[in-house]
Amino acid sequence: MSLMQTDFTEAAPAPPNVMIIFGAAGDLTKRKLVPSLYHLCNARLLPDGFVMLGLDRMDMDDDAFRSLMAEKIKDHVGEAFDDAVWHRLAERLQYMKIDMLNGTDYERLCERLSRIDAERATDGNYLFYMAIPPSLFSQVADHLGDVGLLHQTEDDWRRIIIEKPFGHDLESAIALNKHLHRNLDEEQIYRIDHYLGKETVQNIMVFRFANGFIEPLWNRQHIDHVQITVAESVGVEHRGAYYEEAGAMRDMIPNHLLVLLGFLAMEPPNSFDATALRDEVNKVLDAITPLTPEDVLTHAVRGQYGPGKMPNGEQVMAYRASPGVDPHSHTETFAALKLGMDNWRWAGVPFYLRTGKRLTAQYTEVAIQFKRAPTIMFKDTDVDEIEPDMLVLRIQPNEGIQMSFGAKIPGPTMRIGAVNMDFCYEDYFGNKPATGYETLIYDCMKGDATLFKHADTVEKGWEIVQSVLDVWAALPPRDFPNYAAGTWGPAAAGDLPKRDGRIWRRIEVPKAHR
Repeated sequence: MSLMQTDFTEAAPAPPNVMIIFGAAGDLTKRKLVPSLYHLCNARLLPDGFVMLGLDRMDMDDDAFRSLMAEKIKDHVGEAFDDAVWHRLAERLQYMKIDMLNGTDYERLCERLSRIDAERATDGNYLFYMAIPPSLFSQVADHLGDVGLLHQTEDDWRRIIIEKPFGHDLESAIALNKHLHRNLDEEQIYRIDHYLGKETVQNIMVFRFANGFIEPLWNRQHIDHVQITVAESVGVEHRGAYYEEAGAMRDMIPNHLLVLLGFLAMEPPNSFDATALRDEVNKVLDAITPLTPEDVLTHAVRGQYGPGKMPNGEQVMAYRASPGVDPHSHTETFAALKLGMDNWRWAGVPFYLRTGKRLTAQYTEVAIQFKRAPTIMFKDTDVDEIEPDMLVLRIQPNEGIQMSFGAKIPGPTMRIGAVNMDFCYEDYFGNKPATGYETLIYDCMKGDATLFKHADTVEKGWEIVQSVLDVWAALPPRDFPNYAAGTWGPAAAGDLPKRDGRIWRRIEVPKAHR
């Protein structure tokens, strides 16, 4: 059972295993993976037979590796840090220097894992985590396969977690899937998307399917349109070289935004079984109307930020001035799409997606706008127009759900104003420290693939955006940079909903979250 169905305090520990992290000296391990293991250890969800074996090129022993992790763990765990929990985890951390492209080093890895199994009772269960550049995924998998480390039996299991980006486009994603399947069955591959580890993303399904008053309204008869926003206030930081190859479209839309769309639009699955859930998400992606090259010109917008002033007063440089970035770069840092679906539930309902860097605030939300109510009964009153009701699912920050609807303004005349009902997760459930990876790592250890992507899902996501990527490659932008840092993106993005008589929802972010 996935953690999406229960609470940490009620879950049983994962089975014994060794978690082997390729790229263990990197930023992801220090910022996310080790803090996640700390939280799992604190919740008593790591088994007694557990070891995390870090692999990287740095020359250090176990103690040096533990010291390296200890330098960062307090910063990422915060005030909840507990020395006793850290010491309990730290003694399970080990390290091995390895050249990931050297086959003989994998023979040494086999020997090391055999010793760990004998000394720590890890039962021969291995979870390989690829915290490495995507260009190494296939080669590392081949080396693991060559020495038999990916072969599982009835008595043990072997699984591999792969970070995004999973491919650079549709062709490369298909090729990577085929390559991995040389050494692994599909059930052994866990393609991770950290957005699916967020409680509020998982709550989309709970909100829809556990509340009887919602599902009857969740269709084209009642919903006018949907807006999905994933806004980042940060720039590319030290990831300029990577971002030059990716861009906002590749980096965010086939992964995070289409996952959100899938959860929002899918039909009720028969269960929360991984296969049932994936099938329904895939049906949503299949139903999205393909964009022709002509459609791309009116249904997609790209942007790149120039210098600007952030809401906190910080002056920031343009994307083209970032380290590792071409000073004449055509890479987009903002992307927006209008998508539609050809199915019974959603025909005629537009879905507007936008994402970008150096926007006004760090904010992720889904806004569902309902159709306007008829105003005939108010024709002889002071009411000129009724604002449409809106449901907002806040993913981050200030996670929660907001409902905006009309109510009478007190007074002798009939006037209607919009009021809000606001549910905040922290108010009800407290602010539990988490990275978003805890659920996903634990589920993988348990063999629950519900919150991971199947090969078909990955390829369908690339199919949806491939026509956009092709047109953008053929027609380089002439107006970059076309939005100032600290704004909500290029003016042209407003044309996507405007052509339909709609506007982007104005996101009012509390100052504390800017």
